[in-house]
Amino acid sequence: MDEADVSEYEPRECPREECGIFGVYGCPQAGSLIYEGLFSQQHRGQEGAGIVVSGDKVRSLKGQGLLVEAIDSAAAAALPGEIGVGHVRYSTTGITRVQNVQPLVGETLDGLWAVAHNGNLVNAPQLRRLFQDGGSLFQTGTDSEVLLHLLASPIHRFRPDPIKSACERLRGSYAFLIMSETTLTAVRDPLGFKPLVLGRLGDGWVFASETCALAAVGAEYLREVGPGEIVTAGPDGLRTELLDGAGRRSARCIFELVYFARPDSLVFGHNVHRVRVAYGERLAEERPVDADIVISVPDSGNSSALGYSRRSGVPFDLGFIRSHYVGRTFIMPGANYRAAQVDRKLAPLPEAMKGKRVVVVDDSIVRGNTMRRRVGSLRGSGAKEVHLRIACPPIRHPCYYGIDFPTSDELVAWNRSEAEICELVGADSLGYLSLEGLLSPFGDKDSYCLACFDGEYPIGQGSNSKELLESRKMTT
Repeated sequence: MDEADVSEYEPRECPREECGIFGVYGCPQAGSLIYEGLFSQQHRGQEGAGIVVSGDKVRSLKGQGLLVEAIDSAAAAALPGEIGVGHVRYSTTGITRVQNVQPLVGETLDGLWAVAHNGNLVNAPQLRRLFQDGGSLFQTGTDSEVLLHLLASPIHRFRPDPIKSACERLRGSYAFLIMSETTLTAVRDPLGFKPLVLGRLGDGWVFASETCALAAVGAEYLREVGPGEIVTAGPDGLRTELLDGAGRRSARCIFELVYFARPDSLVFGHNVHRVRVAYGERLAEERPVDADIVISVPDSGNSSALGYSRRSGVPFDLGFIRSHYVGRTFIMPGANYRAAQVDRKLAPLPEAMKGKRVVVVDDSIVRGNTMRRRVGSLRGSGAKEVHLRIACPPIRHPCYYGIDFPTSDELVAWNRSEAEICELVGADSLGYLSLEGLLSPFGDKDSYCLACFDGEYPIGQGSNSKELLESRKMTT
């Protein structure tokens, strides 16, 4: 085996992933429906896509890149069957290769399983090592593969509910869709980090990461899959049960509402657009500035910029024109690639800002490189002043649950004051939304994970936790 071949292997690596999942049960033309459901969730992952459908046998399509590049829509429509799962992938670590594209399919003595996962299992490295010590072979670098090994283990196979038994060995964030040849099961971790919803389509059932995917296929939104809930669609209808620890507390990822989810989705029971507008309004109250126009950084800053303009009375205008042929730069792998795409994605509009004091509203600042380039482009287009307003607090801590905030020293807000960040990105002023403002749209303020802002991790004790330290060591 030559050196190039060796580099394709990822020993002991378990990438964190923030992805989009979609599944159907009892729905004719399952492959076509899954394709449409994934297309509406393309914003959740751009590195690869996969579809698995169960008919007279289990068939799979997968590839790298955007959905339209990875899978031919006609091939998806030709997959026979009424049960299936799909996945769009965004990995935060590791080599981008087709073996890591989900759904993952494995054969056990009980038959075939297909698994699609959104989240990060913080104890995956330990479980992986346990199985490898026993002689098990792993085919991918994803943390999700440990679930297939758990399902195949006699310890769980012979339990009354093997899925419940297997999932109770997992720690971390997860929304799973698990397909057998005759059933489809949705599982959400007991703290409910990741969103997962249930819908109805004719006589069939639909599961998705976001409600926008239900709307894309004409399904009726019924409800969330609850934290710690297991919902199985089978020949006898729906069956539900709960994982141990379900209902004790919640830790929903608030960054879903800040950035990740589509504005037309309901996430954790809240309309994303309305939440972001409320963030902009609160930001205008907390961090006002004399200015001539408000602009957004498209697309995730649009709603908050609208709210800022409404509350401040400063007119809203277009400052950037977005190329829709470049994807979301935040979820692109590799810093150099992300930076190269920033200039292609957004073009400043000089006519809107020349000689003006401009308020720029964005959802967040993570590493700072992208914002520095954007501020520079605005000044180059004639803006007299550039005032940044950010619709979340400073991101100072890494995320161990699926978002790409991998290490503290990569975060621009780590060990820097607001004034230092402002100088670094080249703005005239900088204002963040407060933590109180971030929680202001919600009545259930204690049910969100805020670890990337305040360093209080719902599982373990942050970077001092043994399992989190081990997870980071194994994934970087």
